[in-house]
Amino acid sequence: MAANFDAADGHPASLIFSQTIFGFTYDDIIMMPDHIDFPTSDVCLESKLTRHLTLKTPFVSSPMDTVTESRMAISMALQGGIGFIHYNFGIEEQLNELKLVKRFENGFILEPMVLGPNHTVRDVLEIRENMGFSGIPITDSGKMGGKLLGLVTSRDIDFITDINTSLREVMTADLVTTNKPDNLAECQKILKECKKGKLPIVNESNELIALMARRDLMRKKDFPLATVNKERHLMCGATIGTRETDKERVKGLVAAGVDVVIIDSSQGDSIYQLDMIQHLRSNYPDLNIIGGNIITRRQAKRLIDAGVDGLRVGMGSGSICTTQEVCAVGRAQASAVYHVAKHAHQAGIPIIADGGISSSGHIVKAFTLGASTVMMGSMLAGTEESPGEYFTKDGIRLKKYRGMGSMDAMNRAAGSQDRYFIKEKSIKVAQGVSGSVVDKGSVYDLIPYLTQGVKHGFQDAGIKSISDAHEKLYGDKLTFEVRSGAAQREGGVHNLHSFEKPR
Repeated sequence: MAANFDAADGHPASLIFSQTIFGFTYDDIIMMPDHIDFPTSDVCLESKLTRHLTLKTPFVSSPMDTVTESRMAISMALQGGIGFIHYNFGIEEQLNELKLVKRFENGFILEPMVLGPNHTVRDVLEIRENMGFSGIPITDSGKMGGKLLGLVTSRDIDFITDINTSLREVMTADLVTTNKPDNLAECQKILKECKKGKLPIVNESNELIALMARRDLMRKKDFPLATVNKERHLMCGATIGTRETDKERVKGLVAAGVDVVIIDSSQGDSIYQLDMIQHLRSNYPDLNIIGGNIITRRQAKRLIDAGVDGLRVGMGSGSICTTQEVCAVGRAQASAVYHVAKHAHQAGIPIIADGGISSSGHIVKAFTLGASTVMMGSMLAGTEESPGEYFTKDGIRLKKYRGMGSMDAMNRAAGSQDRYFIKEKSIKVAQGVSGSVVDKGSVYDLIPYLTQGVKHGFQDAGIKSISDAHEKLYGDKLTFEVRSGAAQREGGVHNLHSFEKPR
C-alpha cells in the first residue's frame, strides 16, 4: 500500500481483496472518482484478447447456442469485438457457421429467409412475427440457389384478408436484380438508385445467391473498428471440447480459417484440457488458444505453463448457471477476476471476465479489476442477432435463453455434455437453467450504448484506457469501497412507483 494513501478516499484493490475472507461480486464494490481533464472521446478501449490478438472494442459474445452463431459473430466483429461460435452441434454445422463469417462482405445477406411460390401469406406473417422482417425472396425451390421468381414484402400482403393465399398470387415479379456479387460498391449503387428495400443478387442462370437490404446498408455504412485479419476477413472464434473427436473438429476449424479457439469447460483445470492444449501447441503452433474456465491463481498457473494465450475467468456467476448451487464450487466474480488477472498479468496473459455482467457498470468494474475483455451471454441474448425466434407471452416479446449446462442444452448435442464432463450413459445433472429474455433490439444499437457507458465510467474515474486502468490498479492508484446492502440499494433506482430502464 502506498505510504501517502488517504484511506478516507477509498482503498486499493490490493487491500480490499487481501484482507478479507469474503468473496465479492461486482455489486459489492464501487469505485471512487478522480479528476476529469479529458472528454469521453479520448478514452481508448482497445485491449488484448490473447497475447497476439487485439480488439478495438473489448466485448466478446459467449459461445452459447442461444447467443452466438454466424450472425452474432459477424455483428460483433464489425463493431470491433469478436464472437465465439458454440459447439453444441455437429462439426460440419459449426464449420458452416464459421465459413459464413469468413465469407461475409459488409451488406450482403448470404443466407436470407427464402420461400417458394406455393407457400402462403400465413408463412410470411409467421416469419414477420418471429424474425422481425417480411422482405422475402421467392424461388422455384423455396431455397437459396433456386431460380428467382419474385419478392414478397409487407406492402404485398398488408391488405390480403385470406392468409391462405399463395405467394404466387401476391409476390412482386418485376424486380431489380444484379449479377455482380463480387462488386459491393456497384450493388450498393443499384440499391440506392432503385429505391427498393431489397436487392436480390443472382447468377447468370437467375439463381438466387445473396440478398442486399437497404436497412443493413443504412446501418452498416462504415465500420472503422472492425476486427479483421491480414486478409481483411472478419475474425471469428470457435469453441472445442477435450474429447478425441474435438481433435478432428479443430482440424476443420483451422482449415476454415478460425482465428482463435476456446477450450470450453465449466472447470478448465483438468488433465483433459492440459492434454488438449499440448495437442494444439504441437500441431498448430500459431493458433491462438484460450483456456478455462478458471477462478484461482493455481488454476491459472497450470494453464499458463501449458501454453495458453489467454484465460477465461468465471465459474457459476452467469445468470443461467447453477454450478455454485448444485456443486458448491465456484467463486464470486469480482474476486475471481481480480486474483486471476493479477497472476496472469505477471505472465503477460490477458483474461476474459466471463459471467456476472448485466450493465455497463459491471463492465467498468471488470476492466478496473484486471480483465482485458468481457464475455457476455445474457446481455446479448434476446437481440435480433442471437439465434432463435421471438415469441410473445403476456404481451411481451421474448427469446429463449439457456445455460449450456441446462438439461435442454445437454439433450440437444454432446457439446454441452463434454463441457461438464458427462459421459453419454451417465446420469445428467443440470448445472444451468432454461428461460427467456426480453427483446433487446439489435446489437448494432446495444454495443455502442455499452461502449459509451464504459467510456463515461472511465472518465469519472480518471482513466484514459484499459492499459491505464491496469497500471493504476497494480500501482494502487485506483481506489474502491465495499458496499453494504443498504448502499447497493441506495446506488440503484429507488423510491419510485414505477420506472423504465433502457433496454
